[in-house]
Amino acid sequence: MTAEQRGRLGRFTDAVLGGARAARDKARELREEFRTSDEPERALVAPLLPGEELRYVGLAPVRCPDTHKAGRQLADVMADKFVDSLDPKVLFGLLNIVNPVVWVDAVLTPVRMAAGVLLLPGKAGAVAAGLPEAVAPEPDLPHQPVQREPIPLTEEQEAFRALFRLSLYRPLADQLAEIAYRRRYVFSGDLATLAGSLLLFLDRYTGTPFAVTDTHLHLLRMGSRPDADRPDRRRPRVLWSVPLSRVARFDSERSATGLVQLSSTIAFDDGSWLRLTQPALRDDQSRFFTALGDLPGRRPTP
Repeated sequence: MTAEQRGRLGRFTDAVLGGARAARDKARELREEFRTSDEPERALVAPLLPGEELRYVGLAPVRCPDTHKAGRQLADVMADKFVDSLDPKVLFGLLNIVNPVVWVDAVLTPVRMAAGVLLLPGKAGAVAAGLPEAVAPEPDLPHQPVQREPIPLTEEQEAFRALFRLSLYRPLADQLAEIAYRRRYVFSGDLATLAGSLLLFLDRYTGTPFAVTDTHLHLLRMGSRPDADRPDRRRPRVLWSVPLSRVARFDSERSATGLVQLSSTIAFDDGSWLRLTQPALRDDQSRFFTALGDLPGRRPTP
């Protein structure tokens, strides 16, 4: 090996080692960020929950997995365009929905219980959720006629539509059926349940962590913690709440070590269930499981 070749090899080795050190330092930085206390978040959230003892605020979002192994094979070949091309009547049949009008009202029921914003007028509901109003019709789907005028809704239905950013120009029943069909492998399949109401919020929002009090499980709308040298201007909102007494089980398991993906299944007393994923380190998970207290279910071993 010539001196020039040895020099190239040395420079290549230094570059590889430098990249490895940078990756290691970044991983350590991420671990430290996730290990930090949740005290800043607790200080922001506590005023939103008067009369409740705040025990935990998540540092990472919870979400629904895109597929579940029981239906993954079909879900992999079923593109969104395929779902969108189905006539709503076909979707209602696949989901065993007999009367779409009654079904929409049934879907509203658990959301009424969980989200007080639906008690507000439509525009106030949108403001409470921090959402912009839709200003233009969405593209027409192949199986639907041209619809250029907003579909008339009751005041409560309009608040519901704005809260979940649904289209003004398509029937609520059609849009809800598409959500339920896409997500039917990760929940019990009926949007008119507690699991269904939680799924609606997780389906329409991102970056939503859980908070646990002595009496309730809450889903929050809250951004990421800013860097240490920046002021914290977050204004969290409570999107969804349910009394802990209505949670029948909370089963969780880790999928790896270090920065892990926590997989959980939450079951409610109405028989509905929903699968969740949550990236977090053991410190944050430990706080979460401690806050869940005596809720039945399996927990990862320490």
